[in-house]
Amino acid sequence: MQHCKTIILQLKINLEKNNLRVVATCFVATSNLDGETNLKIRQALSETATMKTEKQLSNLSGKIKCEEPNFHFNSFAGTLYLNEKSPISIGPDQVLLRGTQLKNTEWILGIVVYTGFETKFMQNAVKSPLKRSKVEKVTNMQILVLFLLLLVMSLVSCVGAIYWKDRYRAEPWYIGKNYDYHSFGFDLLVFIILYHNLIPISLLVTLEIVKYIQALFINWDEDMHFKGSNVYAMARTSNLNEELGQVEYLFSDKTGTLTCNVMTFKKCSIAGITYGLISCVPFLQPTKEYIKEFLTLLCVCHTVVPEREGNNINYQASSPGRCYKYFFPKMGEELTFEILNVLEFSSNRKRMSIIVRTPEGRLRLYCKGADSVIYERLSENSLFVEETLVHLENFAKEGLRTLCVAYIDLTEIEYEQWLVMYKKAITVVKDRMKTLEDCYDSIEKFLLLGATAIEDRLQARVPETITSLLKANIKIWVLTGDKQETAINIAYSCKLLSGQMPRIQLNANSLEATQQVISQNCQDLGALLGKENDLALIIDGKTLKYALHVEVRKLLCCR
Repeated sequence: MQHCKTIILQLKINLEKNNLRVVATCFVATSNLDGETNLKIRQALSETATMKTEKQLSNLSGKIKCEEPNFHFNSFAGTLYLNEKSPISIGPDQVLLRGTQLKNTEWILGIVVYTGFETKFMQNAVKSPLKRSKVEKVTNMQILVLFLLLLVMSLVSCVGAIYWKDRYRAEPWYIGKNYDYHSFGFDLLVFIILYHNLIPISLLVTLEIVKYIQALFINWDEDMHFKGSNVYAMARTSNLNEELGQVEYLFSDKTGTLTCNVMTFKKCSIAGITYGLISCVPFLQPTKEYIKEFLTLLCVCHTVVPEREGNNINYQASSPGRCYKYFFPKMGEELTFEILNVLEFSSNRKRMSIIVRTPEGRLRLYCKGADSVIYERLSENSLFVEETLVHLENFAKEGLRTLCVAYIDLTEIEYEQWLVMYKKAITVVKDRMKTLEDCYDSIEKFLLLGATAIEDRLQARVPETITSLLKANIKIWVLTGDKQETAINIAYSCKLLSGQMPRIQLNANSLEATQQVISQNCQDLGALLGKENDLALIIDGKTLKYALHVEVRKLLCCR
């Protein structure tokens, strides 16, 4: 299995005697591929999940039609055709990539789809570049120039030697009888040996000794000693020591780099009313049903996998509803929600939806996602729109990460019509994700319930580190998917921004507007333009796309 990508057909897991069971599910570690340490869930197809033996798998008859090999780790489009059955969609959740590590599962049975250089791991493999510092590059170039100069000097000397031999043909008495007057190669080698001191070989040895001593000082640095686990800094290579003092730009992600990536549910807005974690949510009479629906959505619309250990239930992902005695899969009374379809999250969609049949037998679509995409799809009958928007802005100003939650009731006719479109979309091989997103978009019209606010704390000593880097005249760029208000607030808390620092905020909806606002800001800066000074640039993703256009990029870079 190490050289292939595999479709999971069945996997063995620990089953409990209780009704809480997770069938045909496994966990994989993808740190070798994307660097993330959290486990990912992989789910077998329900049509093949009952096949638990090699004999059953060997009797399986059908074919798999899938996309051409590509380097996209997070996408896979395939269709499984079993005899006398409808086409079955295969996506990334049914795929094990080469390079992942199987966890919490003793064995799996699968089918190889790609092998060798067709795997995504090999498709992403590139030749490792040579890591050489600027000093090393300059030194190598100088040595090359000196070597060429040595050859030129030796050639000129050889020509002079030939001229001298032709002029003084008499055999010198001190050289001997067998001297060859026309051995050009021998003369060239003699002069190279005579002039070899021109190349400072000792310089390379001296540089390596200096680098080695610098690496020792890095290893001994008490300022980089983590006393919690008694770990010191480790200089694994001395080739780039001199680059440490020449860093000019630093690019950083926010989540998991500046922050701990440990989400804590802090506040929420339900039906236009803000609630915090000071106490459990009171069931106010006017909003009682909205509160129940809000917490039910948090308990149902997720990818939480519960596992029972004795009398305890452990969640592989956190559900905020648990704080208020709303449990998945149990509440105060046992309720069963039949999950019909999961409309998956993607970076383009910025939302996740789920279609369920409620215990009362109604069809309902739950959704959670970024406020920008949720508000675009709100029904005209949606309530609490303005109140929730104000709450979202307040949450963002506190540095909290926000998420909107919404729902809509579906009729049987609407769902059946959409299901026909969905079944057709999941069997498409080419541009399946685009087709599915268009299909999802056709049914996602919401009624707003409220919003959640979570806290992602900064890692230890982040403000002090950023302050030190800024004092060293290092320009820092931070990338985040949060709301702009949240990003600004966190930038202040981590000392990336200060109260006295001038700010340029770029928000434009077109190429022309972007070009105009950059020109205007350049004029406002006046004499400060192009000089070393404290200045903050805040730009959203849409404007950045226009700012990186060829024409605008030239204007931005030259400024």
